[in-house]
Amino acid sequence: MNRTGELRASELTLIGNADLWEQLPADLAPKFRARAGDVAVDMVREIQNQIAEYSQKLEGVFGQVVVEGVEQAIHQFIDRMVDPTVQREDRAKLFRLLGKLEVSAGRSLDLLQTAYRIGARVAWRRISEFGQNERVPLATMCLIAEAIFAYIDELSLRSMEGYAEAQARHAGALQRRRKRLLELLLGEPGYHPNALAELAEAAHWPLPEKVLVVALERRTDQHQLPIPALHEDILMDLEGSEPCLLLTEPERQLVALEQKLGGWRAAVGPIVPLGSARQSLRWARRTITLIQSGAIADRPMVDTTEHLSTLLLLGDEELVHELVKRTLAPLDGLTPKQQHRMLETMTAWVETRGSAPEVASSLAVHPQTVRYRLRQLEELFGEKLHDPDALFDMGIALRALRLLTGATGAAGSAVGSAGSAAGVTGSTGARSA
Repeated sequence: MNRTGELRASELTLIGNADLWEQLPADLAPKFRARAGDVAVDMVREIQNQIAEYSQKLEGVFGQVVVEGVEQAIHQFIDRMVDPTVQREDRAKLFRLLGKLEVSAGRSLDLLQTAYRIGARVAWRRISEFGQNERVPLATMCLIAEAIFAYIDELSLRSMEGYAEAQARHAGALQRRRKRLLELLLGEPGYHPNALAELAEAAHWPLPEKVLVVALERRTDQHQLPIPALHEDILMDLEGSEPCLLLTEPERQLVALEQKLGGWRAAVGPIVPLGSARQSLRWARRTITLIQSGAIADRPMVDTTEHLSTLLLLGDEELVHELVKRTLAPLDGLTPKQQHRMLETMTAWVETRGSAPEVASSLAVHPQTVRYRLRQLEELFGEKLHDPDALFDMGIALRALRLLTGATGAAGSAVGSAGSAAGVTGSTGARSA
């Protein structure tokens, strides 16, 4: 059962115990009150003896609240014996505070609940001794015992409420600090190392030496996506205009990440030093853009490091368009169909630098056809076909053309009408996605 379910169940139990207090003998209250101080001392001593975390000297806010809590618990129980309708809300604040202090101390609620049970045993032991000495009827003693443990349940409930409230507030504050930490790491450089260290400590985030950033994008058919359950050390921003994750242990954290990102398109940046996190994001974000354009194949998770040459080649697309236009300008006067054939042949020849039969084999055409096309290329490009620098530019331009048109095979197999789209016929900036 979760914490909310526990609270609801406890509330129902308390409602059911309402009649119990009406049956308690009010005439015993003065006698119990006379012994309250000694019982409080015994309770505190027993709690400290059995719970190591509470064994320190009870001082400061924590110690004051513990001692006051024990004393109030005893007196409130006695007050309830006298008047079962006595107002409880104001008195419940202290026990909610005890729950909140456990969150501040970084402890679970188990220790406080154990302390309540120890206190109940001490109280029952002292009341049993009293009952034997005063010859209190057995039926009355059973009622008192039932009331003690019902009362402890009530105190536990109030502490659970305080603990849940503080935990939610703490989680919200922690989330805000981690978001600010992510913004600092991915923002403009120049932050002071001490500021980063202080914020990381406040966010309970151990500073790693190496990180990587995963750029995310909602797929077109996904508008609302649940927040994935990720490792607590992964910083995330899933609400911003450019959602991303920052991983501190990539080798381990990436293994299960893909399965948890259903509905997201993800590009994994390279592993970089912590201070270069924004660089990893820039490359990963650029990969997302190239996936959108078709230059990089779309998969659930794409590793940026497998496409570094593509990122480099298309780092400045306007410049690439200009290179394609200028380098392949001799093809401008051809029809789109002729451009397609020349680009196909030129790509195979530049990539293989083989003989006509070898180029013909790669293109699945007759060698005589290749020889004819190569003579045409000689006429169009002249000495540039024998200039190493010009050939280097041609190789880049043909590769870029293939990427810009979203081709997945050899350049000549998909560029038929894309020459003009990439600037071959003089227009720049147009693209086929």
